[in-house]
Amino acid sequence: MTDNPGARPDADRVRSTVAGLMPGLLTDLQALVSIPSIAFPGFPPEPVHAMSGAVVDLFRRSGIDDVRLLEIPGGYPAVYADVPGPAGSPTVLLYAHYDVQPAPVQGWDSDPWVATRKDDGRIYGRGASDDISGLVIHAGTMQALAGRLPVGVRLLVEGEEETISHLEDYVEANPELFACDAFVIADMGNQEVGRPALTTALRGEVSCTVRVRTLDHPVHSGLFGGAAPDALVSLIRILATLHDEQGNTIVQGVTTGDWPGADIDEDGYRESSGLLDGVDLVGTGSLASRLWSKPSATVIGIDAPTVQEASNVLLPEATAKVSMRIVPGADADHELEALMGHLRSAAPWNVIVEVEKVKVGWPFAADMSGPVLRTASEALEAAFGRPAEQIGSGGSIPLVATLKKVAPTAAVLLWGAEDLALSRIHASNESVDPREIEDMVVAQVLTLMGLAGTQVATG
Repeated sequence: MTDNPGARPDADRVRSTVAGLMPGLLTDLQALVSIPSIAFPGFPPEPVHAMSGAVVDLFRRSGIDDVRLLEIPGGYPAVYADVPGPAGSPTVLLYAHYDVQPAPVQGWDSDPWVATRKDDGRIYGRGASDDISGLVIHAGTMQALAGRLPVGVRLLVEGEEETISHLEDYVEANPELFACDAFVIADMGNQEVGRPALTTALRGEVSCTVRVRTLDHPVHSGLFGGAAPDALVSLIRILATLHDEQGNTIVQGVTTGDWPGADIDEDGYRESSGLLDGVDLVGTGSLASRLWSKPSATVIGIDAPTVQEASNVLLPEATAKVSMRIVPGADADHELEALMGHLRSAAPWNVIVEVEKVKVGWPFAADMSGPVLRTASEALEAAFGRPAEQIGSGGSIPLVATLKKVAPTAAVLLWGAEDLALSRIHASNESVDPREIEDMVVAQVLTLMGLAGTQVATG
């Protein structure tokens, strides 16, 4: 590479180095896909621990000798390392996560726990994109720099990003471990392969349960229906008030806005979302605004009898879990209170409604004026051969807000290989394009080289 970390990075030499590393990185990715590291309650813990050990091994083989596990109280361990850089150089924390979503077999064209290379060149398997691709991007970065780091590097790989995380409390209790000048979060992606982007905003997520009670026991729907209220019907009426006729979320007091950056291609969005022919999109405003800068309430679960178990009774009780994505810049506690207040106020017929908080995840908006994101934009353009655009994400990474608490002046860089068009994260047939991994390793190496000797702690 170069013996002078402060010299102008040579993109061609970096590309050549990374290309030589790709076969090994893809072998590592395929091996990690085979480990069902689902950290959700009710799933076996052994695969999660096996994955944490495999990640430690990956980074030791990538040149980090002192990588270790951090025991997280109440949760699964995180993988951590602290590698000093040259005197006076900034410190960059590289983040990814090793836990994955469950993978029901329905909808998959191949075994989700066997990494499968298909004719389109993509590698299919649960976690291949989210976020094993991020792991190998970081591993490839360390391998490409081959022990000649231009900056200090701290590594943090979480084991509970996909479920209720215990890492946030640990970070707040041990801030000295995570102090840095910049966070590089490899858990995002471009709109499509080969179209570089910086994610500059994340929606947050708040959630609660709403429980409706109407009777002290089930009663025959023929004898009592028509006068006594059914709990499930009452719950449905409450949930229906979350949206207007166009599908906009209409919780009073919740923050909303318009997205100022790049818009989303509607045809590509329809295809990647799996929208059925003839089904309309919901909401108003630009597609980017609907996904990145407007709130979105979703009913993610209902406790009620299944169709198979249904009988002719009025239900005395029904419960739903409601999740609402909130916009960058919003106060998450305020938004959750607004949602909970809305659900209580919408109760029909004086039914008894109990609303309980589940989770608060704060949104994030990047400061684009600092040198870290400028350097990253230049690195993306060099790696992909075209200028980078600024996009948002409807998804949430709650840990980002916590990391900013312990390092408030650090810049936050969000990117990765999870392309929106085809990666299908959290869904069946999840996949990653190896070209995205290669280009992202190149961009990340160029960014770290470009930050050498730079004053980056600008917020």
